[in-house]
Amino acid sequence: MEATLVRGNERFRREVVPEMRELFRTLTKGQKPHTLLVTCSDSRLVPNLFTQTGPGELFVVRNAGNLVPPHGEDDAGGAAIEYALEALGVEHIAVCGHSGCGAMQAVVAPETAEGLPTVSRWLRYAEPTRKALSDVPAGQPPLDFAVTHNARAQLANLQTHPSVRERLASGKLVLTAWVYDIGTGEMKQVGRLEGAAS
Repeated sequence: MEATLVRGNERFRREVVPEMRELFRTLTKGQKPHTLLVTCSDSRLVPNLFTQTGPGELFVVRNAGNLVPPHGEDDAGGAAIEYALEALGVEHIAVCGHSGCGAMQAVVAPETAEGLPTVSRWLRYAEPTRKALSDVPAGQPPLDFAVTHNARAQLANLQTHPSVRERLASGKLVLTAWVYDIGTGEMKQVGRLEGAAS
């Protein structure tokens, strides 16, 4: 496996870097992403591929289930949000769930996370979605419902972060929730919150 990564990097340096040399030269001077994207760690997701964005456009946070713990409960996520807003000045935060999410499957069917105590503890941040499963509409697969509900629920958690609240209040930030379908490539918006300048 290590050799695969090394060969891939060699091919990247040989074939890609020369064609994009000017972009990489610009990127050495710093970053100015327009969007903070919170998405799942799932290996099938390649954010720059499915959004067709280039290096430097997305500031990406990935974790199991694309969860945003409330302010003060997770320094890694909180630091990324604070840095994206305060240091980088992003004006859009997108939370993107996806079809077939294993973390949401564990919310729907907790037995699928047996033997994974750290995962089970992490999924406490998806408790609102677990509680909402009693309201799954007839005919909708519970996993699909959980994926969509969870993406939307993270917008509420984002609002517990002071930097997010301040920028929403001043009309300088947009929050969106999306669900990406792995099979079709479609990214569907399932929630949006835009601050209004006072």
